[in-house]
Amino acid sequence: MDIKPIRTEQDYEETLRIISTLMNAGFGTPEGDRLDVLTTLVEAWERGHYSMEAPDPIEAIKFVMEQRGLEVKDLVPMIGQANRVYEVLNRKRPLTLNMIKRLHKGLGIPAESLLAA
Repeated sequence: MDIKPIRTEQDYEETLRIISTLMNAGFGTPEGDRLDVLTTLVEAWERGHYSMEAPDPIEAIKFVMEQRGLEVKDLVPMIGQANRVYEVLNRKRPLTLNMIKRLHKGLGIPAESLLAA
């Protein structure tokens, strides 16, 4: 198995190309083992070079609303009366812990994203 560390962007791109050729490799085969090792290397490179910050809580809520075609009235059970929903969406009122819990449960938004406020 000819595997080398990913040190440059070029190494990264080349490793991604190799991975794409191995996507149908069977588990436990030499190709499957190579895919597993290369994937681990890519994940380590990406963690070190492409930080994935949690999205802004309000933007996360707006994104879910847009994706699901939700309106302000749909958030009332999770946030409170319509005027409170507007205040939260316009950043006039912060999310409370109870709102965060209900939004997480109701919309499936990761709690970590909602707590980033």
